[in-house]
Amino acid sequence: MANPNAKGVKRLINACFFSVAGFKATWTHEEAFRQEVVLFVVTTPLAIWLGQSNIEKLLLIGSIVLVMLVELLNSAVEAVVDRVGLEHHELSGRAKDIGSAAVMMSLAWAAVTWALILL
Repeated sequence: MANPNAKGVKRLINACFFSVAGFKATWTHEEAFRQEVVLFVVTTPLAIWLGQSNIEKLLLIGSIVLVMLVELLNSAVEAVVDRVGLEHHELSGRAKDIGSAAVMMSLAWAAVTWALILL
């Protein structure tokens, strides 16, 4: 739980610890995130090698980072929905489906980015 009284550097240090905990939780509980990290590890050297300019390299790497960012947010939505209750509810299903659609859209964006730059 965040300390509401923490200010300045102490607040930033606390935020770093919470962020690391978030990465650990996502890595532990979300297979999709682990797969996307592997995708990042594989594609980053390829982007550095295949990108002809720094902008191309940034776009190639950034498109995969975007996928991981969206996956983190989707995982957060899923965790909150599951915390509220595991029984089927239309709004819970809709929230999870929308998060999944966001991940799919980011993957499509990454694919288009890679295709346009490399082809």
